[in-house]
Amino acid sequence: MTAMTPCPQPPGFLPRLSPHHQLRSRLSRPLLETTARIRLLCAPPGSGKTALMTECLLQAPAGCTVHWLPLAGAALSVDGFCRRLAQALGMQGADEAALTEELARWRSPAWLMIDDYCRQPDPLLDALLDRLLAAGSPALVWWIGSRRRPSCNWPRLLLDDALYECEAHALALTPKELAPVLRHLPPEQAEAVAQRIVLHTGGWCAGVRMALLQKCDWSQRELPQQRADTLLDYLQRELFSGLTPELAEAWRVLAHFPRFSAGFCDHLFGVGEGTQYLSTLQALGCFIEPWQDSAEWLQVFPALSRLIMDEHWPQGRSWHRRACQWFTAEQDWKSAFEQALLAEEYEVAVSLLQHFTFEHLFEDRTVALLLSLHERQGEALMLGSPQLIGLMTAALLFAGRFGQATAWIEHLGRFLPQPSASLQRQLIARWQAQKGWLLHLQGRMDAAGEHFQEALAALGDDAWPARLLCLSGQTQQALLSADMNRAQAINREALRLARARGSLLFEGLLELDHAQWLEQRGTPDRADGLLADMQQLLSARGERPAPLLGRIALRRGRLALGMGQQSRAAGFFRSGLDDCLRSHDKRVLYGFLGLAQLAANRGDYAQAFVRLRDAERLMQQRQIPDTVYRGALLQVSSHFWLQQGRVELACEALSRVLKHYRGPQALQAPPATLALIARIEYLLMLARLRLGSGPADAVEQLDLWMGQAQARGMAALCTELHLAKAEALWLGGCRGQALETLRTAMAGVEKHQARQVLGELRQRAASLLLAHEAGLADGESGPLPEAGALSQRERQVLELIAQGHSNQQIADALFISLHTVKTHTRRIHAKLGVERRTQAVARAKSMGLWR
Repeated sequence: MTAMTPCPQPPGFLPRLSPHHQLRSRLSRPLLETTARIRLLCAPPGSGKTALMTECLLQAPAGCTVHWLPLAGAALSVDGFCRRLAQALGMQGADEAALTEELARWRSPAWLMIDDYCRQPDPLLDALLDRLLAAGSPALVWWIGSRRRPSCNWPRLLLDDALYECEAHALALTPKELAPVLRHLPPEQAEAVAQRIVLHTGGWCAGVRMALLQKCDWSQRELPQQRADTLLDYLQRELFSGLTPELAEAWRVLAHFPRFSAGFCDHLFGVGEGTQYLSTLQALGCFIEPWQDSAEWLQVFPALSRLIMDEHWPQGRSWHRRACQWFTAEQDWKSAFEQALLAEEYEVAVSLLQHFTFEHLFEDRTVALLLSLHERQGEALMLGSPQLIGLMTAALLFAGRFGQATAWIEHLGRFLPQPSASLQRQLIARWQAQKGWLLHLQGRMDAAGEHFQEALAALGDDAWPARLLCLSGQTQQALLSADMNRAQAINREALRLARARGSLLFEGLLELDHAQWLEQRGTPDRADGLLADMQQLLSARGERPAPLLGRIALRRGRLALGMGQQSRAAGFFRSGLDDCLRSHDKRVLYGFLGLAQLAANRGDYAQAFVRLRDAERLMQQRQIPDTVYRGALLQVSSHFWLQQGRVELACEALSRVLKHYRGPQALQAPPATLALIARIEYLLMLARLRLGSGPADAVEQLDLWMGQAQARGMAALCTELHLAKAEALWLGGCRGQALETLRTAMAGVEKHQARQVLGELRQRAASLLLAHEAGLADGESGPLPEAGALSQRERQVLELIAQGHSNQQIADALFISLHTVKTHTRRIHAKLGVERRTQAVARAKSMGLWR
């Protein structure tokens, strides 16, 4: 029997799927294929249990009778449940004995689908269900959808292979399942929007549906205000209406805390009562779930917790004050500090900072909390000790607020002189360590290097965190100076010290330097493996170090992008971007740059430039100096302009930005972009060659740079320069040499997995790659194509392209087929050495084809 076969119930009892429902075979297939006679779906309201059961009902096998029993969560007596069950199954007897006897004798294949089993705990009803399940025939399959887990002998059923349970977290929608719903968007944008919706709703089906009903622009980062009202109304009807006032208040209170436990609840609500409240809320399926897979700590479902925290909460200060007291007693200093800030107990918050170390900065939201304290209180409470000043300075440097950090570093002078010469030297050394990092991040390499060296000479063994920071700074300076051997030696020394001190966080920070070294050596796969191992170790910690994991994700995104693994890169860039946004890390810039590059790889330059504008806007909003981001943004923008054929614009921007990195007042490149200056130089040279104003010795200059990179062991940069040389030869009309150079460079591309730079070459000089792939003879050479190289028909097609006509419009205008238009377009691109329409038009104008 199928869902279309008449059933004992009236037709109204048969469920119907929403026209917007997306079939989810990853959930329905295991439920349909399992041989277990009991299939349990236990999840909070709005999780899609009914829809999933309905989806399975519509796929019931032939010959199987389906009985649908909607209970709507109502409280039923034992007798009432027996009557409803007997009616659904078409049985005569309505007491337990008769039901048990008939269920045991059941022979024909059938499904009994109980939707929304009793929501309130009822030991008698659960015991009845347990007895009925135990007595049931294998021919009758039980499907049970419930907000709470009935108190049955599930372990025994599980051991007997009689139970299949679909867990609550599995019901969450995934971006892949949501993207097809956004069919009004281009596929790439739909995927990104689906990621954002799932991120903010946790994949909770009701939340996703409400978000889609708002028809908001999820491509932006702002949340729609209207959605909050809808969700609050939903919670009032589906959650709070079924709770006592005390339980509803307890749930609202707990939703304001990032995590809680039974002991924490006892402190808030009273010994015994708190534990009982928590246990009851869990039993009722009130969106209480484990916090970071912890066996002790719990949380309210984050999407709903954020919603509740946005509400006005007049009595919040007293609850946060109590929470601060509890975390302080537990010596959980970071949580106590956060609660003190929320309670507006600023003096208490400052007093708790005495327990903080530099490593606390890499715990989730610590930097954001310190910046919040700084914005509210300024310097009023934070100048009590060098330790407090150093902590705030480090937070400001991490966030990129160099101007404020400069003022805070100078406050250390308040504590001079020290009682002894030894203490005096240590304080000055700490000042030099932080001053060195400030200068290093500002691009002033020589002065920073002196401070690092002098600090290391004076810092004692107990100041090992400051020593590690100085060593990391020296490693990055060696990398920026292309001194690969020195960088490796310093990094090894630093890693030994971090491991000897048992500091996994510092080890992770230093492994980022190590990964940059491996990337420049041309082994991105080794760098990615190294960071993957570190990411796994850090994720296993009790407190997730989101800022450090964000940096690791961004670096892994860059590595994956370089190796041509675009889908992996997109995932890393998005997760790293979100972590860095939460922790106010200035390196959030590289998440935007990575996503922009992925958009450009797809040819979506509009989206690419939107990402760059988003990055610039955020940097300015967060008061980050333009020395941190301007060079990288202009270099990437110029790269896109070259690919689009906007050569003059790229040449002007590259010339302007290069002046900051050359001359007597030159700055070093930002630490995260080791090859920035080299890329600016060779891109500028290629741009000038395209304009006909490039240096006559361009190829010789590229050979010189390649030799230097090779001598220093910078295999990745050497490969880039090798490809640039092939492009320069091609632009100069030396076709045979260009193809020979490209063939040699391809060996480096394969060896060092430099697929991204090869793709960038294809976007700038498609004809070179086409000629290479066509296998042209080595000796074939000649000048760049002139206007006469295009046939008359090709000129006509190009003129219509310049006027903005589509391929179909061109076919109609010239009375040729669409296929012929595409063939002409490909030949035009190959002859002009371009890949896109806009590039072809710009190239034709520069050749004088028309004005």
